[in-house]
Amino acid sequence: MIDSHAHLDDEKFDYDRDMLICNLAANGVDRVYNVGSDLPSSETSVELAKIYDNIRAVIGVHPHEASTYDDAVEARLMELAEDEHVKAIGEIGLDYYYDLSPRDVQREVFKRQIELAHHVELPVVIHTREAVQETFDIIAEAVATYPQMKFLIHCFTQPVEMMARYVELGAYIALGGAVTFKNARHPKEVAKIVPLDRLLLETDAPYLAPVPMRGKRNEPMFIKHTAREIAGLRGMKTSELIDITAKNAKDFFND
Repeated sequence: MIDSHAHLDDEKFDYDRDMLICNLAANGVDRVYNVGSDLPSSETSVELAKIYDNIRAVIGVHPHEASTYDDAVEARLMELAEDEHVKAIGEIGLDYYYDLSPRDVQREVFKRQIELAHHVELPVVIHTREAVQETFDIIAEAVATYPQMKFLIHCFTQPVEMMARYVELGAYIALGGAVTFKNARHPKEVAKIVPLDRLLLETDAPYLAPVPMRGKRNEPMFIKHTAREIAGLRGMKTSELIDITAKNAKDFFND
């Protein structure tokens, strides 16, 4: 199994991070893509990837932290992107639910990081919440400008109609623990029909633990519950789904 999105740098892992990462293989997890949310966490992601063979780094500034983005941060991200352990720029995008950074700043920083990703020739991991149309419009414009841009919508919770529009643009779609929630209508509907060659699995650990681990600290090995749920929804073997999504992750991250 491959966890395409986790935050193992989070303080919730401070007391057992090394043990957890060293036990990933024994729990069926081949590798984890550790995703930055600001410059410090991006730097930590790279350090983790240098220490552990089964960790890869994704670097970027989350929309919550967009107000911290400036030329110096951008220059440092470009420097970090040269490291062989860095596989994507993310998570970047728009979050209008909390509005922790002004919306105009979020949009500007989102666009700047897409340009950065193009410059360093890396795929993009996108976060979007309560900004459905604006996120899509920015991505559509970016794809028109950079036709080779490879991008992933992380923790997809939008309706199937938006999934189809994104896939038409070339998107990869990542589903996490939310697909196991009883009332998660959109993720379940998406899981049933998203093209298999566009689907990735993720945990977003330590957040959004799947059923039956809901309420606990999420961990990469819990991805098996998400895989089992999606396989059941599609009427296929869990092992087959795991193999397909692992290949998709390797293809997306050029890894």
